[in-house]
Amino acid sequence: MGEADRLTIASGIPGRDLMENAGKHVADAAAEMAGEGARVLVLCGPGNNGGDGFVAARLLKQAGFAVEVALLKDPESLGGDARLAFLDMISGEGGLVPVLIGEINLGSRLAAADLVIDALLGAGLDRELSRPLAEIVKDINASGRKVLSVDLPTGINGATGEVMGTAVRAARSVTFFRLKPGHLLYPGRACCGDPVCGDIGIGPDVLDTVRPDTFLNCPALWRSNWQPPQAEGHKYSRGHAVVFGGPVRSTGASRLSAGAALRAGAGLVTLACPPSALLVYASHLTAVMVRPVSGAEEIGALLSDRRLNAVLIGPGYGVGAPTRDAVGEILKHECAAVLDADALTSFEKEPQDLFLLIGEREQPVVMTPHGGEFARLFPDLADVDRLTAARLAATRSRAVIVLKGADTVIAAPDGRAAINANASPWLATAGSGDVLSGIICACLAQSVPPFEAAAMGVWLHSEAGNEAGAALTAEDLVPSLKPVIARLVEKTTSADDEKTSFSL
Repeated sequence: MGEADRLTIASGIPGRDLMENAGKHVADAAAEMAGEGARVLVLCGPGNNGGDGFVAARLLKQAGFAVEVALLKDPESLGGDARLAFLDMISGEGGLVPVLIGEINLGSRLAAADLVIDALLGAGLDRELSRPLAEIVKDINASGRKVLSVDLPTGINGATGEVMGTAVRAARSVTFFRLKPGHLLYPGRACCGDPVCGDIGIGPDVLDTVRPDTFLNCPALWRSNWQPPQAEGHKYSRGHAVVFGGPVRSTGASRLSAGAALRAGAGLVTLACPPSALLVYASHLTAVMVRPVSGAEEIGALLSDRRLNAVLIGPGYGVGAPTRDAVGEILKHECAAVLDADALTSFEKEPQDLFLLIGEREQPVVMTPHGGEFARLFPDLADVDRLTAARLAATRSRAVIVLKGADTVIAAPDGRAAINANASPWLATAGSGDVLSGIICACLAQSVPPFEAAAMGVWLHSEAGNEAGAALTAEDLVPSLKPVIARLVEKTTSADDEKTSFSL
């Protein structure tokens, strides 16, 4: 964001104009939240975040609001555009007279306000808050007042979403040009309230120079890589997915995956299972074909048919050496592969063996670990922030990583990453991940590139959760995909949206 500012200013747009536009967005949001004639307390830090607060305070005062401004530091410490905004705010007959936070009873001022604007710190925080500032944050939260944060709530690391000791809990955050990762990654996401992004005059062409590699997961990111069925097409042109199922005692997971793969658009789906479980699978599946397969040799014979172009193994398959052998055999063949659940856990003691197998092949691999599975495969990354951890894991394994959670992160070995933001909390239910892996397998079967296939699968899965609504179970997700995909087919995305709407 700093580089975007710099390039814009270098192009001839003064930084003061950018700050004025930012402050106007804040003032507009504050007016909407507070209501006519409300009392607004603006808490301003010494940097550009505070400068945005000064502009907002001036505009709110001019609009008839009762405004009080409290400074974190002496105004003599202000510099650059923030100082100019401060001078504008205090000048003239109607100028505001600010106070220092350290010289007032902040609790009483907070209690008297209808709305608090948090313009203390911006997105660049990378260390824990100092004790005085942490106490201010605690006072803000304890007041129970509605809070509007400028850029990000004070205390949130904009790059990781981490809480740096403590953080303001805002009802809304107003940011500029693009959302920051901290708006989307937990726990920061829980503090941001409803984040809105304002245009302050930075043109999208700066992205050609900045070249962001982190994205909001939305259709604009991957829609151009997927095509719905064409009039001249047939089921074979939509790909043939294979889901490997486990023994009689655990057939449900792979059946969910297979059903999801078929609903998500794979032209054909075969469920390959142990011969002893064939009757169980056959009695529950209709459009999904069932084939008995026993051992690595028969897996190899099955996958020698190159029309079988995408494979999923893991859900309900079982943990142990036979699973490792099956994965090894699958990865010898020219099919895209999704590794989930038991396929990941089976390599927890030998993750490098799995990474070596992946690195020796050209065809894509997508791994879909939840937090526990991720920690077993990448124990040294368990305490690293999710965005960095997923990126490092993708680089190390040479696979696309889907690090599942409320803020699922999709990362590719080339450094690209996407953060998902449309998931329903009701997706935290048994079998939900099995449906997700089946959807991703279907996207790969339809020749969507691996990073885009993973991101598309995560988004479709989340939207299906929203469609199914409260109290959903995994069985509800597969039929809920139908209206979601129908809307995706109907909606078109402009070229400008494709270029600019999803980068962070």
